Amino acid sequence: MRNQNFIDRDKLYGMLDNNAPTESQLNDILNKARKLKGLNLEDVAKLLCVENEADIQKILDTAEYCKDEIYGRRLVLFAPIYTGNACVNNCVYCGFRRDNKALKRKILTLDEIETETLHLLRMGHKRALLICGESPRNDANYMVEAIRRCYAAKDEKGSTIRRINVELAPMSVEDYAKLKAERIGTYVCFQETYDPVEYAKFHPAGTPKADYLYRLTCMDRAQEGGINDVGIGVLFGLVDYRFEILALMEHARHLEEDYGCGPHTVSFPRIEPAEGTPFSLPENIPHPVSDKDFMKIIAIIRIAMPYTGIIISTRERPEMRDKLVKYGVSQISAASETNPGGYNEETDNTAAKPYEKTGTTGAQFTLGDHRSLDEVISMMIDGGYIPSFCTGCYRKGRVGADFMDLAKPGLIKEFCKPNAMFTFREYLEDYASPATKEKGLRLLKQLTETFSKEDLKKRVEGNLCKIGEGERDLYF
Repeated sequence: MRNQNFIDRDKLYGMLDNNAPTESQLNDILNKARKLKGLNLEDVAKLLCVENEADIQKILDTAEYCKDEIYGRRLVLFAPIYTGNACVNNCVYCGFRRDNKALKRKILTLDEIETETLHLLRMGHKRALLICGESPRNDANYMVEAIRRCYAAKDEKGSTIRRINVELAPMSVEDYAKLKAERIGTYVCFQETYDPVEYAKFHPAGTPKADYLYRLTCMDRAQEGGINDVGIGVLFGLVDYRFEILALMEHARHLEEDYGCGPHTVSFPRIEPAEGTPFSLPENIPHPVSDKDFMKIIAIIRIAMPYTGIIISTRERPEMRDKLVKYGVSQISAASETNPGGYNEETDNTAAKPYEKTGTTGAQFTLGDHRSLDEVISMMIDGGYIPSFCTGCYRKGRVGADFMDLAKPGLIKEFCKPNAMFTFREYLEDYASPATKEKGLRLLKQLTETFSKEDLKKRVEGNLCKIGEGERDLYF
């Protein structure tokens, strides 16, 4: 199936013509969504055509309900490690593009990757995303070594990275098998745009990325290479966002039908300015997505694909990220740098241009959220959210279809909430500021009282006490 084009461009655009739902149809779709079984393509097409603010709020309210029913108050945290910004591609929107002469290029050595990892560990991170430009210098063999060095790093408290996801260019089945052998978590690759006509304009010919179909079918090869969890996404701003959402749905359907499990995550980046990349400036973006529409599409995916993780990066401003966790987002990056070596650079960026705020070596795009990990966690506590660094499911083998078998009937909650609380307690003991620790412990005490099963409550209390006394890495 790897050479199959499962995106019917004309059909998807045609579903958006004069397709706004009536009030009765909207209510029927949202009532269906509250059953937590997802929505079909026709339902989603109608929701995407909703423009009335009161009706959009109904969609948001439904997304909040679905998010709370499935994920509760958990919110997973991670940070990227950019191992290199050298790239043979010439994507018009990307700071890493080949023709960007303003960018200082760098590919990290293994020692530098370890240093970057240590910086994340000393913040309190336990989950990392390895990402880089596409270049022969950072091929699959390089990434294998990078993964090994990242996993091997240990800070002064004995902490290590417990889960490494990778966001890498499409590769062969054989190379995916190499990554799988290194205990990666999720393999992530964005199609950028699912529109094959517009895709050619944004990805000039003569580069590997110019092959639309090879990129579209990369998740098929990843599955054949043994990778259970995959993450998809698009770059919003290139074409009509409504088409992209329908295409994401079709991609998820394809994976479900052919491999028995849809995407583990969906990511939602919007184009942000990058040094030496005029296309990325706000006035040049072909189809900018407003904050109102952005919130709507996050909510739609949450109710259409209720068990799929939704990721928002530090591209977005703090106020937008804080809103989106309510309406669907389940994973966020925090304290990110998007340039290789960025965590190790001691640069005063207060007076820098937006695209320079991530350090001296060229960054991929502008960051919107510059808060520290502790500041993000403090915000989460104030909102009653559980900051989670949990990796228990991956190490217990609850991945891919096995994870979904537990998630869909609601059984996964018995693992996820306690495990999130355990990793949160670790952070509070080892890395939190005094103020964050104080209010975090109060939240944990409140959360412990919410368990209805007395035996589970006692097990949770026991593990939290053990962590307070110095034990680490406890999970169900």
